[in-house]
Amino acid sequence: MFHIYCPYCEEYREEEEFHAKGQAHIARPLDPDNCSDREWGEFLYFRDNPRGLHHELWVHATGCRKFFNITRDTQTYEIKETYKIGVQPSVSANPDQ
Repeated sequence: MFHIYCPYCEEYREEEEFHAKGQAHIARPLDPDNCSDREWGEFLYFRDNPRGLHHELWVHATGCRKFFNITRDTQTYEIKETYKIGVQPSVSANPDQ
């Protein structure tokens, strides 16, 4: 078992209290009514699955119930940082992220 820091509760809690919800920082199409089927399908179903650093969306399901982001190494499972929604990550494998 490991502990995850919730940036809203401002404390470490057991991993069982949290649920991963997928890739973070995915922009919704500005005009979904005018997207092609291909564009809409890519938004809904296609996500990055890198080896190494990855930004993920998580929820503190049994705590404050708020969503936040985690930067995690998918090879070692090490959590590099947690941060609130709307904040940019300070740790990134790609300087453009």
